[in-house]
Amino acid sequence: MKSFRKELWFNTKERVEFINITSEVQQAVNESGIKEGLCLVNAMHITASVFINDHESGLHSDYKRWLEELAPHEPLSLYKHNLTGEDNGDAHLKRQIMGREVVVAVTNGRLDFGPWEQIFYGEFDGRRRKRVLIKIIGE
Repeated sequence: MKSFRKELWFNTKERVEFINITSEVQQAVNESGIKEGLCLVNAMHITASVFINDHESGLHSDYKRWLEELAPHEPLSLYKHNLTGEDNGDAHLKRQIMGREVVVAVTNGRLDFGPWEQIFYGEFDGRRRKRVLIKIIGE
């Protein structure tokens, strides 16, 4: 069995942002040479997420609105975590809702998606450098 590891780095312009990383993940599969296996993609920070969904701007706006309703950024005093001196208590909760990672089957050297599925990096406390890990195992 072969194993391949790669990191993607991001520094988003906005505090909350979604980035389609499907082509970068497929590129990692290509670089790995693995034709049959599994591909894990996970955020390496506790205020970011990796998730699969449709690449549709209305849906992404809905996600941002829904997450802000569930865990508003302000008032900062809403979160005990912010008593540590940070201001990202909401970002921790948003990440928990959206998840840490995804696993996608690799078939014939391609990410084996359902219709409309794409991989996204979700940032909830951006404007600083963060990374995503891609780990691919298989033959």
